[in-house]
Order: sequence, then C-alpha cells, then structure tokens
Amino acid sequence: MKSITRGPKDEKNLTLVEHLAELRKRIIYSALLFILSVGFCYSFVEIIVKDIIDLARNVEFVFIAPAELLMSYIKISLIGGLIISAPFLIFQVWLFIIPELKNKEKRLIFFSLLLGSIFFITGVAFAYFVVVPTMLVFFMGFQMDAIRPMLSFNSYLSFVLSTIFTFGTIFELPILMVLLSRFGILKVSFLKENRKFIILIIFVFAAILTPPDVISQIILAGPMILLAEIGIFLSGLVEKKRENIIMNEE
Repeated sequence: MKSITRGPKDEKNLTLVEHLAELRKRIIYSALLFILSVGFCYSFVEIIVKDIIDLARNVEFVFIAPAELLMSYIKISLIGGLIISAPFLIFQVWLFIIPELKNKEKRLIFFSLLLGSIFFITGVAFAYFVVVPTMLVFFMGFQMDAIRPMLSFNSYLSFVLSTIFTFGTIFELPILMVLLSRFGILKVSFLKENRKFIILIIFVFAAILTPPDVISQIILAGPMILLAEIGIFLSGLVEKKRENIIMNEE
C-alpha cells in the first residue's frame, strides 16, 4: 500500500486508507457541529428576523406563498449555522492540510485566512449597519399614492443577504492585492501610478450602488478607498520582502 508523507513532525507515514479515514473523521466532526449550529440558530430565528425587520422601519412585510416564511427561517438558520461553525470548519481543514505544507506556505495561508476573515466580517458589519439602511431609504423613496409598498419577506431577506455578502467580498480587496503581489502578478508601482484611476472607479461604483447624493456616495466610497490604500501598503511590504528573499537566494 502506497504511503503518504504527512511531514517530518509525524512519527509515522499514513497509508492511503489512513489518509482517507482522517478526512472522513474531519468531515463527520464538521457536519455534526454544523447541524448543531443550525439547530441553535433556528431556536433564535424569530429574534434574528425581528432584528432584520428593524432595519426597514415603517415597511410592511408579507409572505406570498404558504411555505415562504418557513423557508426563510430555514435559510437564516443555515446561514447562521455556517457562520457559527465556520471557525471550526476552517480549523478542521487546517489540521488536515497543515502536515503537507512547508513553513512558508503555512504562514501565508494562516495570515491570509486570519486577515481575510477580519476584512470579511468588517465588510458584512458595514453593509448590515450602514449600507442596507441607506439603500432601503433610497429605494422606498420611489412611491406613489396609487402603489402601496408591501414587500415579500423572502425578497427582502435575499436583498439583505446579497448586499452583505457582496460587501464582505469587496472588503477582501486588500488580501487579493497582497496575494497577487506575493506571486509577482501585481506590481505596487503600477497601483501607485494608477491610484487616481482606482479612486475614480471606486466613486463610479459607489454612485451606482447609492442614492444620488454626495453623502451616501462618500459613506460607501470612503471605506473602499481606505481598503485600496491598505492593500497598496501591505502589498508594498510583501513585495519588498519578496525582493529581499530573491536577492539573498542569488
């Protein structure tokens, strides 16, 4: 039976069967915790729903299909369970792959996951507490006497979730810039030379997503510009370190 090396720190090599058995164990542990997390979130789902509804004050919600509200509860519970169990799930993946990695690769993946999680959570919080209420005020402003606003809760929930995950992804921009710089794909000099175009693109993007007023655009564009500057700064550090390593090797 072919053996698979798990690293110098292990006392023995794992066979293919043992390797798959370990993977199976990690999957079972992760699945059990995810199921428990979903059940925990479902027990508090009404409190979560009330908090989501509070973002849209003076808006009347309805459900237009018999199972719509139940399916919304399940959707919230699944997403909440994933969020709660995410650290454990990532840790299980980390335990499985870490013996196969070199020290440099371990540090790169660890810091990428750590900083990526921080930026993602920050983006989600910013979208939930700032962007969603701002966009709701704007969209609910399009009313007329003959048309009464009554939103489906499932549609509203999809709007909230898509918005917060979009901004969570956008806030990953510094990590993406750092990784591209780390592998020599993106040059810091290029970013600095084209900084004004980056800022222009950010303001155009913010103008598309926000009501047509300067305050709302600044609320969105400001953090995005800050993220770009953070990405340029971190990329500069990574690029300098990469160049030093190459010089030392030569």
